[in-house]
Amino acid sequence: MKACIVTLIALFTLLNISGCKNKGSVDSDGMPKTLMIGVVQTDAFDQVKKVREQMRAYLEKKLGIPVELVFSTDYSGLIEALKAKKVHVANLPPFAYVIATRALPLTPIVTLGNNGKPSTYHSVIIVNGHSKLMNMTDVKREAKNLTFCFVDPASTSGHLVPRGYLNTIGLNPDNAFKQTIFAGTHPASVLSVKSGKIDVGCTTDMVFKIMIQSKMLKEGDVRVIWTSAPIVSDPIVVRNDVNKEFTKKIQRAYLDMNTDAPDILKSYVRLFLKDTAKRSYMVAQDSMYDGLRKIAAGIKDLKAN
Repeated sequence: MKACIVTLIALFTLLNISGCKNKGSVDSDGMPKTLMIGVVQTDAFDQVKKVREQMRAYLEKKLGIPVELVFSTDYSGLIEALKAKKVHVANLPPFAYVIATRALPLTPIVTLGNNGKPSTYHSVIIVNGHSKLMNMTDVKREAKNLTFCFVDPASTSGHLVPRGYLNTIGLNPDNAFKQTIFAGTHPASVLSVKSGKIDVGCTTDMVFKIMIQSKMLKEGDVRVIWTSAPIVSDPIVVRNDVNKEFTKKIQRAYLDMNTDAPDILKSYVRLFLKDTAKRSYMVAQDSMYDGLRKIAAGIKDLKAN
């Protein structure tokens, strides 16, 4: 009986693995039967889920094949899904893209643009709205008594950029603070600082608008004490084993969203940004992320995943 159970478990596992492989696989011409798109699941943001579903339906209509969303709990999981060929397409933060391209070939197809130029956002370091820490000089002075949180090891604004900045002012996050942790998500980082569980945290400036809309945050709950230089927006990437002509068709579907489905695009942009008038997808180039590669290369013993 025991041997039979073990055999059944092994068979069930094999079937599951095969099913996952079939979903993310491509035929001899590089064509998927169902296009699998990987995204990071945003904590309890129903607005984001709704717009993503609208985008999925739009792409399915434009591409003429079924489209499914594959949700990951973190950026590293999204990279692993690409490596394991469970997804064909992924919406990756810039640093996660840099990490992923170390291990596998990917083609960045589009990024969000602003009047024909790449949209940008910022990394920010935050404290509680009532904190006595007023600037990074205070943080540096009190570092040994402070707790600090990053977001995710593969996060651009929540790890790479603030870590690089901290190094430039003589603070090694691995030993400069009383404790350094990864919160897991941007909202978790913000809420840890808001609640007082963490003294200093980092995130992206784009998260505040949607957290306030979702009543997770109020104006004044946290205070920004450092803002980074602009960071080029996330690329949408495709595995290189996907048919090249079909990859161009996916790219064209995103590029046409501004004219073919403007309400969907505006609904997505409006979640994070006030200005939606001149936002549209534009062609992405790998070279757009060379600056982040330089930051990563300049951080000794950087652990990205």
